[in-house]
Amino acid sequence: MNLGAFSISLTVKDLQISKTFYEKLGFSVFAGTAEMNYYIMKNGQTNIGLFQGMFEKNIITFNPGWDQDANNIENFKDVRAIQQHLKKEDIELLSEVDESTKGPGSIMITDPDGNQILIDQHI
Repeated sequence: MNLGAFSISLTVKDLQISKTFYEKLGFSVFAGTAEMNYYIMKNGQTNIGLFQGMFEKNIITFNPGWDQDANNIENFKDVRAIQQHLKKEDIELLSEVDESTKGPGSIMITDPDGNQILIDQHI
């Protein structure tokens, strides 16, 4: 099952210090601003999100409907179909998307080691 674009969402103590650090590793800002308390940064096809004051833990993130450059793709598995699949596989959902809706929506799960996984559809 293709879950869409992959990134890691890091909770950071100081957004500017973290941005500068990742720039030294070759990342550049792709989206977000200091005023929004986040930056999405890219290095080739690798995406990381830096978030200050938004999450308690780091989060593994997938975006159905997007490629690694946040371009919309035509054929993708909707987050609601992914949710139905996860339920059939007896994976506990921390948050669910309303299956009677269409378009953007998200679900959250936790892996066996407590790592949070966000499946966040924007289109």
